[in-house]
Amino acid sequence: MSEMMKVAIVDDEKDMRLSISQWLSLSGYDTESFASAAEALSVVGPDYPGIVITDIRMPGMDGLGLLKKLMSSDSALPVMMITGHGDVPMAVEAMRLGAFDFLEKPFDPDNMTAIVRKATAARRLTLDNRALRRELSDGGQLIQKLAGNSPAMRQLREDILDLGQADGHVLIDGETGTGKTLAAHALHAVGSRAGKTFSLISCSAVEQEALIGRLFGPMQPDDNLLPAVEAARGGTLVLEDIETLGPAVQARLLGFLDQQGSPPETRIIAVCNSQDPAHMPKETLRSDLFYRLAGLRITAPPLRERGDDILALFTQLSSQFCEEYGCEVPELSAQDTAQILQSPWPGNVRQLINVAERAILQSRRGGGSLSSLLMVDSEQVPAVVTTDGKPLKEYVEAFERMLIDNTMRRKKGSILAVMEELSLPRRTLNEKMAKYGLQRSDYL
Repeated sequence: MSEMMKVAIVDDEKDMRLSISQWLSLSGYDTESFASAAEALSVVGPDYPGIVITDIRMPGMDGLGLLKKLMSSDSALPVMMITGHGDVPMAVEAMRLGAFDFLEKPFDPDNMTAIVRKATAARRLTLDNRALRRELSDGGQLIQKLAGNSPAMRQLREDILDLGQADGHVLIDGETGTGKTLAAHALHAVGSRAGKTFSLISCSAVEQEALIGRLFGPMQPDDNLLPAVEAARGGTLVLEDIETLGPAVQARLLGFLDQQGSPPETRIIAVCNSQDPAHMPKETLRSDLFYRLAGLRITAPPLRERGDDILALFTQLSSQFCEEYGCEVPELSAQDTAQILQSPWPGNVRQLINVAERAILQSRRGGGSLSSLLMVDSEQVPAVVTTDGKPLKEYVEAFERMLIDNTMRRKKGSILAVMEELSLPRRTLNEKMAKYGLQRSDYL
């Protein structure tokens, strides 16, 4: 979530509400105030984009009553309690009921801000995880995100669904841009830990000594965060670029895995970039750690091995970008189609997305060519289209599918209009659409 976290302030004393609101507003928080628990409950519900600060002693429903209501609605909502002198036993009871923390009057504003920072960070993580689970919680969304009908993609989806039911640690490898992190999200979302924490850390983005603290503690005093292995307890911790771990971090990670029971409290999904054979995890990790992490393994296939998926993805992306930029989808020539299918795509799906967007922008301006966008790495020369590697029949079929697909999109599923433009009898068009898995309902 990119929007600012809210802070709901509940107190029957107007001056207290105002002073807390002013201080937190100066600290960069979006506040809203309520004079009673009933007012707050009319606004603060499940998935409230923020936290709650409430006084304990209020007329009508008191702070404990409000806490119970909020916890029954959303048990992961951070609620801070404000207590007066002599209310500490009541505050302890509030903590037992699920309060995030409590402040005793008169409280230090800086201390309050520190607790609010910690609470909003926890809330943001909770809401991000919920959004992710909603996005990948059903098979339809999973198939949509991991699109493609090639054998390689069907195998990937089957592997994710199978290993999602297991509890062991998993190694996901593949070239850059193949969707390894998406596969990790999906693996968590389809398993028994879907309702628990999902946390991700890039091992290459943090200096090794700092990474030890980030993963295992102790944290810096001003971090107000739990070590990653603790924060993800009961859920999943994804370690990207696992092949970059130094010896000291490897030793600590191995020790942590040794302490885990069966099933492990925290499931580790290790993600590695397998583009450089010299930096494969089997070469860079100590063998005992590697085999602990690679007991279960998934490989994200490179784009060049996904056959006609490449053209289907390019067409889909082009349509999306045309809708975004408000222009017509350009028709691909036979040369463009061959170029797309033959390109080595070293950047895989990420590169395909970039090329599709730039191709639409070029087309909108009325210039440029697809070949000019497909440069070979640092040499900056167009990739050469050859006829090596695939029978001519495959290129003809891929072009034919793309042509019918594009025409169906432009004619918004009108069979008669497509028959007329392509000079095809209805039976022939129906047979070809069935052959290529094209459904009229998708274009209406």
